[in-house]
Amino acid sequence: MTDEALLAKRIEYAVTRVTKTVFPGRTNHHNTLFGGEALAWMDEAAFIAATRFCRKPLVTVCSDRVDFKESIPAGTIIELVARIAHVGRTSIKVDVDIFVENMYDDDQHKAISGNFTFVALGPDRKPTPVLG
Repeated sequence: MTDEALLAKRIEYAVTRVTKTVFPGRTNHHNTLFGGEALAWMDEAAFIAATRFCRKPLVTVCSDRVDFKESIPAGTIIELVARIAHVGRTSIKVDVDIFVENMYDDDQHKAISGNFTFVALGPDRKPTPVLG
């Protein structure tokens, strides 16, 4: 297998899907998911995907952009999908989408998207190559 094929296989393996229910305790006064809660869930899904990709200690260094296309009401199901978007020497960028669906309908659509950057750390807590 070529290096490129191995990298593609590793990227595909790292795809992470997390499903959650939006209960009232996680919502604001509009009865929609707190933005900070969504960000925390996205960061966690991105971290899992990045860790599955490189199997090294990682830290979040940046959330480049998060677009809240629509609010997410209490009583819905969400699915977070995290995918490796770019692999640098010591960093990994992960795109995360949150899809929302009503519990009693088959309609699932994207509500929030964003990307997060992680840096791999060596034993000395300094950046280290993500591969190798």
